[in-house]
Parts: sequence; C-alpha cells; structure tokens
Amino acid sequence: MVELFALSINDVATSSPAAGAGFGQYLLLGLVLGSLYALIALGYTMVYGIIELINFAHGDLFMLGSFLALQLAVWTGVTVAADSGTGSIILTVLLMLVLTPLCCAALNVATDRVIYKPLRNSPKLTVIVSAIGVSFIFMNLGLFWRGATQVKFPDLIPDIDLIGGASLRFTLKDAMVIGVTVPVMLALTVFVKFTSLGKAMRATAQNPTAAQLMGINADRVIAATFAIGGALAGVAAVVYGLYIKSVEYQMGFQNGLYAFTAAVLGGIGNIPGAVLGGLVIGVVGELGKAYVGAMWSEVIIFGILIVILIFRPTGLLGARTREKV
Repeated sequence: MVELFALSINDVATSSPAAGAGFGQYLLLGLVLGSLYALIALGYTMVYGIIELINFAHGDLFMLGSFLALQLAVWTGVTVAADSGTGSIILTVLLMLVLTPLCCAALNVATDRVIYKPLRNSPKLTVIVSAIGVSFIFMNLGLFWRGATQVKFPDLIPDIDLIGGASLRFTLKDAMVIGVTVPVMLALTVFVKFTSLGKAMRATAQNPTAAQLMGINADRVIAATFAIGGALAGVAAVVYGLYIKSVEYQMGFQNGLYAFTAAVLGGIGNIPGAVLGGLVIGVVGELGKAYVGAMWSEVIIFGILIVILIFRPTGLLGARTREKV
C-alpha cells in the first residue's frame, strides 16, 4: 500500500521540484498537496462532528468520484488539452465539478440510509465494522470498473509556470488546486456558522436529543451532512485527478489514510483543524522527502501525530469535552 501511495504522489511530474530546488519550492508543493488532503479530511470531520462516526468508506468514495470524473472526460471526448479547444476543456472541467460532487453526495446519502441509519443506536464497534465493509465494497466496485492498473487521467490543465522565476515554480495546476480548495473551505465554514442548516448541524452535534426537542429533524441534518461530505469528496476527486494525472482503485485507501490522519491531527470534528492538519501533513511530508529521505517521510508524519496526541489527545484545535453518557 505504501509503495503504491508513493507512486501516486511521484506522478506529479509537472509540479515536482527539480534537482537542487530550494526550501520554498518544497514548502509550496507541500501546501498544495496538503490542501488536497484537507479537502478530503473535511468529509471525515463533518460526519464525525455530527454523529461521531469514522466513515472509513469516505476515501473510497473519493476514489469512485475520480473514476466518474474520468468517465465524464471520456464521454465528452476531451482527453488531451493539446487536441481540444479551450471552451471544450472549460466545459468538461465544469461538468466534472458539478456532476461528480452531486453523484458522490447521492451515493453517500444512500449509504447512510441503507447501512448506517439502521445501526444508529448500535454499539460503536458495529458501526465501525460496517464502515470498513462499505469501504471494501466501494474499493471492489472501483476494481471492477477500471481494473487493477493505474489509469491516466486527462491532462486538461496546461503546465504553465505563472512566476517564471529560477528559484520557485508555481504552475497553473498549483493555482487550480488552491483556487478550488480555498473557496470551498471558506464556503463550508461560512455555511456551518451562519446558515440555519449549519446551526442545526452544530446543535445536533452538541446534543442530538435536545436538538430534536427544539424541533430539529436530526435525520434530515445527518442526511445533509453526508451529502456535503460526499460532495467534498467529489470536488477533491476532480482536483486530485487533474493535478496528479493518474488514478487507481487503491488510491482511496492511500489518500484517505492521510486525510483521516489530518483530521485527527487537527482535531476531528473541527473544520479549521482538518484544514490545518492537512497542511501540516503535506508540508512535513514534502520537507521530509527533501531533507531526510522519502522512506522516512511517513515515519516523521506519524511520529509527529503520536507525539501531539500524547500531549494533546483532542488534536491541535480540538476542544476538550466531557464524555457523553
């Protein structure tokens, strides 16, 4: 698994630092990759924040979303930027960013209704095992859909250096990642804090019973949370595919593990914490590869996670709360 993950990250050939690259270049790449991890981690933290469920199937939902985005590109016939007009490329990317999140949201809600909702009052271990089972189902759907080999994702974003400096390379693909993920993260924060549904989500997360007594439909709130989490996975799938340029059926486990680690590191259930955790993992991972060695980067990441959780079990931004009884 680890070897496959390293391969998928190394596929970022157009954005990988050249030999002799400086600290700033590795930092930039770490922030870009960290933004991708954060976008996936938000789906984990949204669901956990409401019903305290670690949805292990979220990473594989992200994988299915990338396969769907790839299929949309095949259907539109836009697979290579050089052979397609700018209008066709923009239309295809917009189609991916609209339909993929919608389909992932619908699949996530259906999974909750069919599998998680009947187990809502079951022991937590039962729900966790069911989530792992859904993860394997999604992974095998991806295997049957695209096979066991890596599939090249359409190279639709040109590799243009926007800075043109010798010491730092910032490409159009880097800008695309940041230009999509940052507004999505800000919009999610505003939604949760200021909309009526967002307030209902926070009330349900704090005390589901009290929220229902106040007239809040907890089932509807939970369904909306799964829909938003699935949509975030769909957006992340499109951005990841356009940036990494290759997808495969195990990528959900690989990137989902890092995203889950980011959510725990920042404080699972905390939106800013998920973003911070993703950025920390992305930066630490790239700097570790550059100055310590690729084989040690994961050791450093999880070592930092262990140290932080020993001294702050709730994560970097997690709040200490009393155990619900």
